[in-house]
Amino acid sequence: MARSPRWPISVWRHDRITYRPSRAAAGPFFPLLTGAVPLSNLAPAAAAPSPDALQRRDFDRISAYVYKECGIRLPPAKMTMIEGRLRRRVRATGLSSLGDYCAWVFQADHLESEREHLLNAVTTNKTDFFREPKHFDYLMGTVMPRLRDEGARRVRVWSAACSTGAEPYTLAMLLDAFAADKGGPDFGILATDLDSEVLRTARRGIYPAAMFDPVPAALRKRYVLSASDPKRDEMRIVPALRSAIGFAQMNLMDERYPVGDPMDIIFCRNVLIYFDKPTQERVVRRLTECLRPGGWLFLGHSESTTGFDLPLTTVSNTVFQRI
Repeated sequence: MARSPRWPISVWRHDRITYRPSRAAAGPFFPLLTGAVPLSNLAPAAAAPSPDALQRRDFDRISAYVYKECGIRLPPAKMTMIEGRLRRRVRATGLSSLGDYCAWVFQADHLESEREHLLNAVTTNKTDFFREPKHFDYLMGTVMPRLRDEGARRVRVWSAACSTGAEPYTLAMLLDAFAADKGGPDFGILATDLDSEVLRTARRGIYPAAMFDPVPAALRKRYVLSASDPKRDEMRIVPALRSAIGFAQMNLMDERYPVGDPMDIIFCRNVLIYFDKPTQERVVRRLTECLRPGGWLFLGHSESTTGFDLPLTTVSNTVFQRI
């Protein structure tokens, strides 16, 4: 067996060992081991910044505008994500670079027409059917039986920040099945979001088939249609359920929410996490004002009303009832 070359050690200096290898033993590594070539030369060269990268001053300006318009804070860590999303707007507007887009969008006559597209581009829209299922367990195990037993004839439900519609359609499936199978009350659902693009998707009610995996088989059979062409791998909510939901654009930063009569149930989940604390309290206060006394507010499992002076009492994990 060939032996590995042995390096004679000449000097010990605290935590460093200085070697004096022979040229024959070191071979091609001799220049590195003797210091003739600095080890730093082995480090990969830093990538040159893209000439079309989003500049920090433009990111800061967009962040300030987004915060003013919809209360969402965009920390510097989101800069790369925002850059990627804005590139789509660069292409759509026919401009040549991100710099040109940022200069163009803040001109008064352009900002008005581009506002909706800009806000659509930078807002996050994650949603799933039956997301955070314990909320639906509480809704169907406690809230709806109580409303039925109290003699409620019609239940008003609001899905605030509904994204592409998975949450309101989940609610509609459950409430319709409860009404049909257990004598539950009739219902109406209002579903709102700031993003006009996700609302278009929600109104169509067409989703990739895999999105329906969390939906119980009995509900899928009852409320979901498969595409006539199996190659499309899509499914659609049945028309009767789609007609039970009214979709509308609404900004939670508005001073008041024009939802009409007080709601029995409000779902506003995984939205507050994008707001700072003062904005969170303002939003929850306005939501509470839209609830009837005794109505229920459902927030996301990572959200809290701690420190808020509001007429709410906790009845389950991130479920609150108006006093």
